[in-house]
Amino acid sequence: MSPRIEIHWPTEADERLRAGVHRMIHSVVELGGAVGWLTPPDRAETDRWLDEVLDRARAGDAALALAILDGEVAAGGLWRRGATDVFRHQAEVQKVMAHPMARGLGLGRLVLEALIDDARTNGIEVLILGARGNNHGAIELYERLGFREWGRLPNAIEVGDERYDDVKMFLELGRPPHVILRGSPPDGPGSSPRRRRP
Repeated sequence: MSPRIEIHWPTEADERLRAGVHRMIHSVVELGGAVGWLTPPDRAETDRWLDEVLDRARAGDAALALAILDGEVAAGGLWRRGATDVFRHQAEVQKVMAHPMARGLGLGRLVLEALIDDARTNGIEVLILGARGNNHGAIELYERLGFREWGRLPNAIEVGDERYDDVKMFLELGRPPHVILRGSPPDGPGSSPRRRRP
């Protein structure tokens, strides 16, 4: 019998959800997961993080997708809208992870596909994300879902005395028909001419 998996989009958190999110994050970080913490956070820290994400979700500026496996939080991730007016059409995918006991079930892909669909539905035109350069499995998954690398900051991520590349990726979700893509012309608002060297 295959496990029962559901995608949950919380905007409020009860004790069970808080405990499940904490358990997932703590277990992932404990095994060295590249999700933003160097040491496993305590419950107070994951509660603060969750409250901030859910505040943004209620405002329409983020969405948290949790894969619930047989009633327990098994995987998750979120998109977060750009903070300023000129970046509100894009969002960053963050903290995609699966509990170590749920690996191999395709939950990371399931969560990412849900985040992509939800971001598109909410008017996001471009999704961006960053990955640690040694996280080849995640980078391959992102590429299979259509993300492309747009830049790499060498040795920018600090893990103790070690440094890893910060791999930047993006996925176009589609633009409204009235949008004009200008790229990098030397005219328009905020433009400046090239300076000619003598």
